Amino acid sequence: MEVKNFEVWDYVVFAALFVISSGIGVFFAIRERKKATSREFLVGGRQMTFGPVALSLTASFMSAVTVLGTPAEVYRFGASFIIFFIAYAFVIIFTSELFLPVFYRSGITSTYEYLQLRFNKPVRYAATAIYILQTILYTGVVVYAPALALNQVTGFDLWGSVFATGIVCTFYCTLGGLKAVVWTDAFQMVVMTVGFLTVLIQGSADAGGLHNVLEQSANGSRLNIFDFDVDPLRRHTFWTISVGGTFTWLGIYGVNQSTIQRCISCKTEKHAKLALYFNLLGLWVILACAVFSGLIMYSHFKDCDPWTSGIISAPDQLMPYFVMELFATMPGLPGLFVACAFSGTLSTVAASINALATVTFEDFVKSCFPHLSDKLSTWISKGLCLLFGVICTSMAVAASLLGSVVQAALSIHGMCGGPMLGLFSLGILFPFVNWKGALGGLLTGIILSFWVAIGALIYPAPTSKTWPLPLSTDQCVPSNVTESVPPLLSSRPAIAETWYALSYLYYSAVGCLGCMAAGVIISFATGHQKGKDIQPLLIRPVCNLFCFWSKKYKTLCWCGVQHDSGTEQENLENGSTWKQGAESVLRNGLRRESLVHVPDYDPKDKNYDNMALEKITHF
Repeated sequence: MEVKNFEVWDYVVFAALFVISSGIGVFFAIRERKKATSREFLVGGRQMTFGPVALSLTASFMSAVTVLGTPAEVYRFGASFIIFFIAYAFVIIFTSELFLPVFYRSGITSTYEYLQLRFNKPVRYAATAIYILQTILYTGVVVYAPALALNQVTGFDLWGSVFATGIVCTFYCTLGGLKAVVWTDAFQMVVMTVGFLTVLIQGSADAGGLHNVLEQSANGSRLNIFDFDVDPLRRHTFWTISVGGTFTWLGIYGVNQSTIQRCISCKTEKHAKLALYFNLLGLWVILACAVFSGLIMYSHFKDCDPWTSGIISAPDQLMPYFVMELFATMPGLPGLFVACAFSGTLSTVAASINALATVTFEDFVKSCFPHLSDKLSTWISKGLCLLFGVICTSMAVAASLLGSVVQAALSIHGMCGGPMLGLFSLGILFPFVNWKGALGGLLTGIILSFWVAIGALIYPAPTSKTWPLPLSTDQCVPSNVTESVPPLLSSRPAIAETWYALSYLYYSAVGCLGCMAAGVIISFATGHQKGKDIQPLLIRPVCNLFCFWSKKYKTLCWCGVQHDSGTEQENLENGSTWKQGAESVLRNGLRRESLVHVPDYDPKDKNYDNMALEKITHF
């Protein structure tokens, strides 16, 4: 394809993003230099407010995969992606009411500390290793996506762009820690929104108004949103998106270290929940912008599809190509869009690097060296940020081989996030599950989800389930048109037409449900856990919602956990923790007498003041 070059103002706008992002890292490095503790570096001293955390959460998971991939998905498959509105709502409700209270009140830094408190060290280490693998793979995808966009619209060297992204992210993450990540994410969220709005406004005007866009999209079958076919092999239906999407994104939000780390950095549990709910609004806004951008793009290219005509080589190049055509006579605006795509990447990569450094430090380094000084801990944390920055950037090479960035990203989350969701659900919802059931369930979930995902990669789903909606090349130059035909599916085993053809959005559900089923069966086969031996703060008694009329049935569903016994019940209601003495607990196992009140705890706001945190940290 013909590469269209940036103007001077495009470079200015684009460069400003990198300068401001790096500047935020330098600012917090200077501002927080006297608070040189690993707690301050990794979780912001647990004094963040909900506003910047909400923006940070939205920016991190609405990455370049959303900016580039979602409009291309809508362009090719229709606007059914908008049904993610429903999935996002369920995800945020479950996260804030089911998982977050347990993590926040436990006073943990790494979500995987919970698994040691609930089960034992092997379960914790296994989950941490899987999370590290998942995050490195996913980060590789989101680093590669905007680098590809920049390469297509400016002619910049592809791998030079990849390494520039990695260097900037690693720089401000290593210098400023979580506070730099959160505030940089907030800035980048604004850039993403403005970038999308410029495309929506100019694109609608170019098409003759939003009414024309919707009319042309309807004529092209792009507005057939609600398909209630229950066939799980269909790529996108109401059920695959609302149900499968909920499982996929719950694995991303509910138990993901990157999400939970920022939530527990809030100064109160109320602020943490508000951050999640305001983040939901942000998710809806970005999703709506991405979907309408896809419809506007279809309206623009309805008579000459640049992909099937051979003008571009991959669907993920559609959005940057469209922007360069749309803003051909408006210097600066193409640079704004590329900054929009890079904003999503910078925020996601920085959050991933920070989360990887946190779990590695908390789950491995501190376990092996429990008496590190604060200064040395901080330097080790920064060194881990640098190390993972290099690794994640290098993984972008593998991402170039994975095809569609949206499907690749969500498939990775489904393969690893589903079993992890199942593992944490076993711990939080099922008091009778023991460590053998947890470990066996995790292994079962991983095997099932990887089996179906790798099988689908080797044997792509039948074209009747995945082939895009019709695309026209009627007004293209004939010599440029290349015939797009379905791939030949010869010599396929029978399982390829069923199990391997499962919608990629169900990978997470397969892993989660497989993990939970195996965990329950193995626990009963090996002798289930006694409820009286489990601290109530480690269990979320959701049965209270369904048995509220009967104390007898509530107690029965508690499976022996003492939710109503004196101190434990008071601590559960007030959100108290046993963080005092937590290091010895995590080394030697949780004992009943280790549940204590923490000085300076405010039961009304469910938070701790700075003095309390210092006492806890230096216990």
